[in-house]
Amino acid sequence: MGIERTFSIIKPNAVKKNAIGDIIHTFESKGLRVAAAKLTILSKEKCELFYAEHKERPFFGELVSFMTSGPVLLMCLTGEGAVLKNREIMGATDPKKADAGTIRAKHGDSMGENAVHGSDSLASAERELAIFFDKHELVNL
Repeated sequence: MGIERTFSIIKPNAVKKNAIGDIIHTFESKGLRVAAAKLTILSKEKCELFYAEHKERPFFGELVSFMTSGPVLLMCLTGEGAVLKNREIMGATDPKKADAGTIRAKHGDSMGENAVHGSDSLASAERELAIFFDKHELVNL
C-alpha cells in the first residue's frame, strides 16, 4: 500500500462541539499524521466546487448550507494506506450505524452532520487536496 495522502474535513458540527483535538488525537493514535491543516469558513463557491458530484441530488443545497454554516478544519493526512485507514477511523456515514469508537459514532449527529469527511480514493484525495491546499502547504509529510 505504501505512504499515501488523503483529505479530511472536520465539519461545522464537530468544530462547534470543540471536538477538533479529540478527532486529531484519534487520527494520530491510529497512525495518521497531519501534513497540513487550515481552520476556515468555506465560501459557497468553494463548497459547491468541492461537492460538484452531488449537484443534482436533492440534498445538495442543504449540504452546502451546512458546510458553510461555521468553521471547518481542512486537513491533509498522511500515512501507510491513509485513504482506507481514514475511512475506517471515521466509521459509517450514518453515525447510528458506525462502529463504536469511530469518529462518526462518537461525534456525528446525523447522516448529514456526521462530523468528518474523508476522501474515498487516491484520485479523490488528490482532487480534493488541490481544491484547498497549495503544494507548498503540505509540509509534515
